[in-house]
Amino acid sequence: MGNRKRVAERRKTRPAVLGGVIAAVVAGAGGVAAYALYGGAAAEDGTRPASAAAEKQVKTGPLTAAEVTRAARAFLTAWQQGRVAEAAAATDDARAAAALLNGYTEEARIGNVTLTPGTPAGAKVPFSVEATVSYEKTEKPLSYDSALTVVRRAGDGEPRVDWHASVVHPALADGDKLVTGEAGTPPVKALDRDGGEITAAKYPSLGTVLDGLREKYGKTAGGTAGVELRVVRGEESRARKVSDKTLLELSEGTPGTVRTTLDPALQASAEAQVAKKARASVVVLRASTGEILAVANSGHGFNTAFQGALAPGSTMKVVTASLLIEKGLASVDAEHPCPKYFSYGGWKFQNDDKFEIKNGTFRASFARSCNTAFISQAPKLKNDDLTKQAQQVFGLSMNNWSVGVPTFDGAVPVQSAAPMAASLIGQGGVRMNPLNMASVSATVKTGTFHQPYLVSPSVDGRELATASRTMSASTLAQLRELMSYTAARGTAAEAMSGLAGDAGAKTGSAEVDGQKKPNGWFTAYRGDLAAAGVVQAGGHGGDTAGPIVAALLGQGG
Repeated sequence: MGNRKRVAERRKTRPAVLGGVIAAVVAGAGGVAAYALYGGAAAEDGTRPASAAAEKQVKTGPLTAAEVTRAARAFLTAWQQGRVAEAAAATDDARAAAALLNGYTEEARIGNVTLTPGTPAGAKVPFSVEATVSYEKTEKPLSYDSALTVVRRAGDGEPRVDWHASVVHPALADGDKLVTGEAGTPPVKALDRDGGEITAAKYPSLGTVLDGLREKYGKTAGGTAGVELRVVRGEESRARKVSDKTLLELSEGTPGTVRTTLDPALQASAEAQVAKKARASVVVLRASTGEILAVANSGHGFNTAFQGALAPGSTMKVVTASLLIEKGLASVDAEHPCPKYFSYGGWKFQNDDKFEIKNGTFRASFARSCNTAFISQAPKLKNDDLTKQAQQVFGLSMNNWSVGVPTFDGAVPVQSAAPMAASLIGQGGVRMNPLNMASVSATVKTGTFHQPYLVSPSVDGRELATASRTMSASTLAQLRELMSYTAARGTAAEAMSGLAGDAGAKTGSAEVDGQKKPNGWFTAYRGDLAAAGVVQAGGHGGDTAGPIVAALLGQGG
């Protein structure tokens, strides 16, 4: 009996797969194209369960192509035909899906939806969207690409669309929504320091920056609002300081004007430099003032350069070195331990390639980026020493920068035992981005923290953040000497070669769980320019972020 059943099953015709396509496009109600559903309620192999007990069995194991096809088809067909409850039921979070899909029609005013699936890649199914956005007597076409992923639903293992807001539109994070109407905030025309217009078409990295400028200055820059389809951020996005985003203008508003500190030549160069690497970000500052001259990311969706929160690795040793020198625990030419290993708080720390420096100086340890030279001082430090140093001298980790657009201002939490020791080398709970680390180099160059800014405080009378104290002249001189030596003869020497004048640098590599290669960091100054960059999963900072930063510093006077 069992053998006869299996033979019968093999004779059944399996559904066609997406991309080929899973169904024919036919005319649905109201002229909207729809995907015809095949097979009714049949199981994925064309048969029906032999018993109710079989239906209750929890499905496990990898998804089959047929399961992915069935789940994707059910969701896309129902969404396209406006059957929201049915589409939501095809996901693993029906309530959230129903709310956003209803809003897609009612608040975003999107209709005449046509969904065209592409070729699946495992459990991921890309699809394109063609639709119309209508508001009063105005309408415009809307088109974009998105994707969904099929997973096994918890509890019964049934294949369902893994629900996230990004399924509806890739610009959405969970909790965000789409709205069409008169924009609450007028648009802005952003200018560079020379008066030239800044556009995302000209500088792709600046799309999120332009969103932030509009959010901050739109209501005060003298413009009038138009009608738009836009992403309205939810609580979680706002907590991460992500700005609302315009997706489509139905009627143009009149923009106000906002002048920024961006240098057009440096910005163009920064865009070209990060384009050479995947997941690269860089920031260039004028050290003496804090003016942001360039900011660029090779991935243009999230502004990692301003809002990233990544472990900075050994670039953090600039801050730690200033702390150790101030406390008399290190001096440039004093002998300093750099063993292969050092254990603290139950963790065993080691140097890259397990090197050691015998009878070496702190200068040698800093230039070669010896981890244990810093970790070995942990027993002599208080849990909050590094936090205070970062806040009081470098202006970090106080969440009070007023740049002109949303930023993450660094985090150096108070920690104890092994995590405290790890924080000394930029791991543990320490989190930074290129803006923060460029500011660190600028502080070393000038001796005083100048909060970075993109829009002059004179535009709106806002107050910039300040540091409560400066380093002593002796500490500052030694820190500059360490960074200068590293740029000339240490791990930063290859990247900084050929750059004449007063220059200093520090490399960094930050390990990330589950990532084969570390994030490569580099921070440096030359003349009145300070810069920092990161290449995520790129490897050593001197080889990856170093050339990007050095090329931009080379454009300084």
